[in-house]
Amino acid sequence: MKFDLLFEIEFIAGFTGFVVGMLLLDLFVFHKRAHKVAIREAIGWSVFWISLALTFNTVIFFWLGRDAGLDFLAGFLIEKSLSVDNLFVFLMIFTYFKVPAQYQHRVLFWGIVGALVLRAVMIFVGAALISRFHWILYLFGVFLIYAGAKMLFKKDEEVHPDRNPLIKIARKLFPVTPDYEGARFFVRREGVRWATPLFIVLLVVETSDVAFAVDSIPAVFAITTDPLIVFTSNVFAILGLRALYFVLSDMMGKFTYLGVGLAFILAFVGAKILVSGWYKIPTAISLGVVALVMTASVAASLLAKKR
Repeated sequence: MKFDLLFEIEFIAGFTGFVVGMLLLDLFVFHKRAHKVAIREAIGWSVFWISLALTFNTVIFFWLGRDAGLDFLAGFLIEKSLSVDNLFVFLMIFTYFKVPAQYQHRVLFWGIVGALVLRAVMIFVGAALISRFHWILYLFGVFLIYAGAKMLFKKDEEVHPDRNPLIKIARKLFPVTPDYEGARFFVRREGVRWATPLFIVLLVVETSDVAFAVDSIPAVFAITTDPLIVFTSNVFAILGLRALYFVLSDMMGKFTYLGVGLAFILAFVGAKILVSGWYKIPTAISLGVVALVMTASVAASLLAKKR
């Protein structure tokens, strides 16, 4: 469904205001003091964010119609599935830098704020390019199949922050304190601003999300090219990413076949784009394939771990 420009601007402004309000409530009310997020608290927040997304999905379904509702749900599920792969990298980053548990939520919070801004820019630029050059969608399709194959055959990931050029620039601009300074990213000593290791961790998290966005955004464009549906489904999937990290952080080693499932999903949505000129795969089928693949990969992982 296409909207006029005025409606899109009003919708984006209202939705952005809602998201900013929720983030401020999270930062200054519920997580005002740095603390280790307990599993019970993380589960509660995960249920809250997923319920909020499904409530919004219901509004989309009755307001804009069945197709828009299914597009949002499929986009949300694909983004959520691919986001799980992000959590493995976050875990490795926190382990590498020995980030205390009570400060991890703060890093993830600001990392997600940066991710929301980055993805908003990428989504609306991508939508503008697709509306003008439709053939770009087919490039997305080829890229997703390549990304799926790369994920399927990749070796175990390693974190090498010292190779990150952004980190090298930051170290030249600011002296870095040898130890963490609570939950602060910067401290001032004798009139000089020092960066803390927590700021370096934040930069690594932000730059890692660029690679994730390059995979996930074209995957959602395979479902719909409506920028509002792509944007809102991405936002709701990302908002719940922090809570999901704390729920799954102790279980990530058990998901042996998750990468295989995610690789298949990327290849599937890539193929969906490439065949769209001859046959448009219904969103309901795409939704079923994603749900089935994720369920099967998680079940196979748990069975393999048990054996």
